[in-house]
Amino acid sequence: MKYLAGKSLAQLENLCKQLYETTDTTTRLQAEKALVEFTNSPDCLSKCQLLLERGSSSYSQLLAATCLTKLVSRTNNPLPLEQRIDIRNYVLNYLATRPKLATFVTQALIQLYARITKLGWFDCQKDDYVFRNAITDVTRFLQDSVEYCIIGVTILSQLTNEINQVSATAFLIEADTTHPLTKHRKIASSFRDSSLFDIFTLSCNLLKQASGKNLNLNDESQHGLLMQLLKLTHNCLNFDFIGTSTDESSDDLCTVQIPTSWRSAFLDSSTLQLFFDLYHSIPPSFSPLVLSCLVQIASVRRSLFNNAERAKFLSHLVDGVKRILENPQSLSDPNNYHEFCRLLARLKSNYQLGELVKVENYPEVIRLIANFTVTSLQHWEFAPNSVHYLLSLWQRLAASVPYVKATEPHMLETYTPEVTKAYITSRLESVHIILRDGLEDPLEDTGLVQQQLDQLSTIGRCEYEKTCALLVQLFDQSAQSYQELLQSASASPMDIAVQEGRLTWLVYIIGAVIGGRVSFASTDEQDAMDGELVCRVLQLMNLTDSRLAQAGNEKLELAMLSFFEQFRKIYIGDQVQKSSKLYRRLSEVLGLNDETMVLSVFIGKISVRKLVKLSAVQFMLNNHTSEHFSFLGINNQSNLTDMRCRTTFYTALGRLLMVDLGEDEDQYEQFMLPLTAAFEAVAQMFSTNTFNEQEAKLAIYRYPSYMPILQRAIELWYHDPACTTPVLKLMAELVHNRSQRLQFDVSSPNGILLFRETSKMITMYGNRILTLGEVPKDQVYALKLKGISICFSMLKAALSGSYVNFGVFRLYGDDALDNALQTFIKLLLSIPHSDLLDYPKLSQSYYSLLEVLTQDHMNFIASLEPHVIMYILSSISEGLTALDTMVCTGCCSCLDHIVTYLFKQLSRSTKKRTTPLNQESDRFLHIMQQHPEMIQQMLSTVLNIIIFEDCRNQWSMSRPLLGLILLNEKYFSDLRNSIVNSQPPEKQQAMHLCFENLMEGIERNLLTKNRDRFTQNLSAFRREVNDSMKNSTYGVNSNDMMS
Repeated sequence: MKYLAGKSLAQLENLCKQLYETTDTTTRLQAEKALVEFTNSPDCLSKCQLLLERGSSSYSQLLAATCLTKLVSRTNNPLPLEQRIDIRNYVLNYLATRPKLATFVTQALIQLYARITKLGWFDCQKDDYVFRNAITDVTRFLQDSVEYCIIGVTILSQLTNEINQVSATAFLIEADTTHPLTKHRKIASSFRDSSLFDIFTLSCNLLKQASGKNLNLNDESQHGLLMQLLKLTHNCLNFDFIGTSTDESSDDLCTVQIPTSWRSAFLDSSTLQLFFDLYHSIPPSFSPLVLSCLVQIASVRRSLFNNAERAKFLSHLVDGVKRILENPQSLSDPNNYHEFCRLLARLKSNYQLGELVKVENYPEVIRLIANFTVTSLQHWEFAPNSVHYLLSLWQRLAASVPYVKATEPHMLETYTPEVTKAYITSRLESVHIILRDGLEDPLEDTGLVQQQLDQLSTIGRCEYEKTCALLVQLFDQSAQSYQELLQSASASPMDIAVQEGRLTWLVYIIGAVIGGRVSFASTDEQDAMDGELVCRVLQLMNLTDSRLAQAGNEKLELAMLSFFEQFRKIYIGDQVQKSSKLYRRLSEVLGLNDETMVLSVFIGKISVRKLVKLSAVQFMLNNHTSEHFSFLGINNQSNLTDMRCRTTFYTALGRLLMVDLGEDEDQYEQFMLPLTAAFEAVAQMFSTNTFNEQEAKLAIYRYPSYMPILQRAIELWYHDPACTTPVLKLMAELVHNRSQRLQFDVSSPNGILLFRETSKMITMYGNRILTLGEVPKDQVYALKLKGISICFSMLKAALSGSYVNFGVFRLYGDDALDNALQTFIKLLLSIPHSDLLDYPKLSQSYYSLLEVLTQDHMNFIASLEPHVIMYILSSISEGLTALDTMVCTGCCSCLDHIVTYLFKQLSRSTKKRTTPLNQESDRFLHIMQQHPEMIQQMLSTVLNIIIFEDCRNQWSMSRPLLGLILLNEKYFSDLRNSIVNSQPPEKQQAMHLCFENLMEGIERNLLTKNRDRFTQNLSAFRREVNDSMKNSTYGVNSNDMMS
């Protein structure tokens, strides 16, 4: 250490050169080791200053800046306040006197300034918060040349980004704090309230000045200034205003929670106009950032405006969109195109159809959007990931059609069929090109296909007659061509493959539109149309089944199974009318008179009992080894990513085994022999610590068994989903009390022991996966979110399995339950809200788990930190408006449990009792009283859905609504008066009476009898309100309820 401390500047510079320039690995590693020791040396601070003052190379300056950042960030033995102030002032002066530094050095020094400022945000010197003068600090830069101005803007941009980030500094803020995230939120909130709006205003003013000077973008410095100003503005708009997003890489939250103090900026139309003008006046390379800013501006919370202000704001927004669509040249750039698609999606996610149709240019705009969508769908190979946003827009528009109250025409009956036709025909036309050119087949990405089909199911049901006619025409053409090719001896395999590909798409799409029936009130005529489509698919199935022995098409078979599932959900069950015209048509064409006969066709397709008797299947059950099935082996050619077939293989074998197994333990032991041998081999590898990593992974993938082995596998290969996914899935299946199969004797500890192992697994995986670092957006689900989703499902299954008494853990000081729950919170906070709703499996597992936690572990929820509680409440608020009914219903249940808990605790706190409220309950009440707006917003949301939207789960919505009203009686009264007063004078009395009837006979409690009465009143209320609003101009003001 002394040797390093005494190193000369020349030696340090030489080490920097070796680190950054040498191609020799050994030399680079030695240099890195020496510089790490230098960072930890006592005189590092003084040497860093010397390197900055006298260093001859940019690399030595970079080393100095990096080392200083580490020094100011350390939690043990932190630098004194005076020293940190000196470093801050030195950095500012250094940047001001050396404008020609290398870009990476400037960036490192600005990062150092931002880090010092954040970590010292609450530090005082003589009653002065010495690190809160960022705007003053950069004023001298902004008043100088363009080069200095760029530095000043970059400082503000980096500071805003640094304070908004959780991961980088949350755990550096305080050495001994147990709640670093809380401290982070305090800093972020203080920065938001004291500085952020001034920075945003400054950025917009500088952009106005720059755009007014006719920027010479051939000048590299002016080019750089504009880029940094746009980044700064985007960072301001992308700020986590209320602490609900912990992933700064995500910008897809549907609502930007702009503070009320910012109202003036958004009421001023010149703010919005500035960005549309910039889009048209600057080169396409800048436009994505401009559009990203517009996406955020379009997403500002509705309650920032009153009705008239919102209508005016929306009008300016739509005018800007119209101008872009009329001049679409820049949209040929994929980044511009993607951001513009996101902007279009926000038009419906943040505004209602009733508001859009009242915009002056709506007819022309909806025509332009439709043409843009059709063109985009026809060019299916261009920016395929952006199509999601366009389909999302049309899905939301189509879903709103039955409920729009405005008298102005929405014209969707004209344009949704065009969108539907463009999607269907473009997918069919792509088949030949993909096969001819050997391109990647979209059908391989089943997740993406399913997502698009879910969206199309709603779009296609709007003007369903046209959709059905198109599908019948296209299906008949392809089916006839396919049959002719099969009968022809000279047919080429390519032609057959093309027709099979087209039919695969059509079967998927037919299944989707039949599944979309749930979104609309269906008619007998539409059921008859479904019958026409179903007949064709079943006739095709008969044809393909007859060819399975010679040649089958896997993708077409998977499409059939998808079709079966959609048909089953809609047309099989007690709620289906047996006289449905669909069954009449099936009877006429195929002789299938009812659902039982249709089910027999499905079962005939996938019958297990028939399969298990086949000699080939019996051979597989008794000989599932690599000797007979090479893909089960371990060799140098084995590829983990290609081995998902093993899971499928053993899933199928397991089901076949159980068909006739009964109590035959010998047969079971015989079946398990190859697996047991594989497990023993893995155990041996781990015990000797001399194992081939690839072999061990493959073996565990095939046989994830005894717990210590599973834990070790998760610990070693947490980053590899090919290994962790089957392990986690096995554990999730093991703890799932399916059909009450986990029933232990009264004296058995097995339930508790099983949960302990579950907790270890969740905790191990959770803590390890959180060290993964930043993951590319296109890989985040596969590498991170999928495993987290399985952990959520696992924990939910264990908590709701009814085989563990969870009270014993705290009673006996066992931390298994607490570890599992705390890991859940850590994992949850690593996921942005947008991902919770964007990935269906993740959202279903999360909301199902949250429902169990709010029902049985509400004391744990109440004990959480304020920012965590706000995150959870915000996720529930977002989920209430989700298109997935299962998610929406789960959110209602969660909200009901939380509101009931709040109401009970509040009632107890107002009564004289000998036992005071426990600490958790008291804190939770305090948090809710500090943030009443969240509960009030959910009251508005629920009431809005019940009155104005397709409320398919009215009973579920009614349960939390009574509690919300009782907790917010004054707010509900104001809301009611606002709604009544917004009605035409002749309808106000009727609306007032509706609300009176809603609360008639309702007592101030949440007893079951009182809830049931309220649910009955609510049904009558919804009918009366809808009758009252018919032919009314109420649609404009009703939208303000979302405020």
